[in-house]
Amino acid sequence: MNINLTLFAQAVTFALFIWFCVRFIWPPITRAIDERQKKIVAGLADSERAREALEQASHRADAAMKDARERAAQIIVQAESRAAQMVEAAKSAAREEGAREKAVAQAEIDQQITRAKDTLREQVAALAVAGAEKILRREVNAQAHADLLSQLRQQLR
Repeated sequence: MNINLTLFAQAVTFALFIWFCVRFIWPPITRAIDERQKKIVAGLADSERAREALEQASHRADAAMKDARERAAQIIVQAESRAAQMVEAAKSAAREEGAREKAVAQAEIDQQITRAKDTLREQVAALAVAGAEKILRREVNAQAHADLLSQLRQQLR
């Protein structure tokens, strides 16, 4: 065998193998590599967008928390002022109620004083009539007695 012929046959076979690989094997491999590169690029872009979205969401959440804290502080201040108003209103209502009760009690005391005075007047009149009856040692007419008591009451007032 001739080495040239073997070398030539090997070169032709290698050339056919390379042509076959370039024609049938290489295009699917390059397509797969290209698709994989596109997926990787898309995944990186998606991850970048997700990171930016996460940052924006984080900023929005921080802003919402700040707003919530401010609103909570405002609500607390309003509640405290409302509580102070309610306390003052309760104090005022209690003072008014106390004044009303005092006025009612004073009116009742005045009525009792008036009743006591009337009772005393009647007793004084009765004692005066009894004393006058004893002094005169005679019996006084009941009608005349009532008239005298009425006159004495009028004079004592």
